[in-house]
Amino acid sequence: MLQKLLENQYGIKVEEYLKLDSYDALRGNGWLYLVSKPGGKEETDISELEKIAVHLRNFGDQHVPVFLSSKDGNLITTWEQNKYCVLANKQTEKPQKIKLGRKLAKFHERGRNVPFQIERTSRIGQWKSLWEKRLEQMEKVWNGQLFQTPEDEFEKMFIESFPYYLGLTENAIQYLVDTEIDDEPMDFDAGTVCHERFSKNSWGRNYYIKNPFDWVFDHRSRDLAEWTRERYFRNNQTYDQELKQFFDEYQSIAPLSSFSWRLLYARLLFPLHYFECVENYYITRSEQDKKLLEEKLSKILRQSSEYEQFLGGFYLLSGAPIKRLNLPLPEWLMVK
Repeated sequence: MLQKLLENQYGIKVEEYLKLDSYDALRGNGWLYLVSKPGGKEETDISELEKIAVHLRNFGDQHVPVFLSSKDGNLITTWEQNKYCVLANKQTEKPQKIKLGRKLAKFHERGRNVPFQIERTSRIGQWKSLWEKRLEQMEKVWNGQLFQTPEDEFEKMFIESFPYYLGLTENAIQYLVDTEIDDEPMDFDAGTVCHERFSKNSWGRNYYIKNPFDWVFDHRSRDLAEWTRERYFRNNQTYDQELKQFFDEYQSIAPLSSFSWRLLYARLLFPLHYFECVENYYITRSEQDKKLLEEKLSKILRQSSEYEQFLGGFYLLSGAPIKRLNLPLPEWLMVK
């Protein structure tokens, strides 16, 4: 079906269909064609992402795909009552070992020089309001359940654990506010091209694909924090060496300012892993997914004191110049 879409709407013949990570892809003529649904994005959103992609390629990033226009000149095409975008990427195999910290720093440096105003995908300066909104929504759900008998084990865990994560979120918001009051951002702290949730496999597992649908325009500390969070929860016993190496690599290209370190830390304090787990539970209809999320929440709660230890030692572990930049720790973590 997707082969016909490419042939009819784009005039491209392909040889085979592939499933690449979470993408539908087709291969032909040394290119990978990623077929993606816009996911609620409008033509103006796609147009902005396309301009960012052109900028990054012009600045030397060979792994950023090209947005293809359909025969009628649109970035979004309709085929069999569904909307699609098609991205073309040179078929480049990803090496087994790459210095991801260095690569990400170079990506951020290119993204920092975007020569036009970013509007649709920008998250700059919005963390506080977004976190407060999520907290408010979750508090409403929690209040609604307080005086009812929990329907299942998940709800029981949620009712008991929420006050702790409410406190942690308030700490994160306060740390963020203090940073914005006490510290001065430098030129280096300008917005750049980031990812919704940057992780080890964001640029593909086997092939290099820097998918524009993953992008947001934000402070670079977003990607550093989300990479750190994912690595920690992937293996909270052995993350420390990888963490130090990643930050060393990153800073060999782009040393972090105190403002960057503090924003990064505020984001790690914000318990995004908890919020996403609870939000996903109440969104999903799948009983299987609910069971998996129940297990995930149980694990998050079991590891909460270990996560506190991780937060308490993060600056030291990552090699941050704590004394030189006068990086503060929340008082309740210093006691531990």
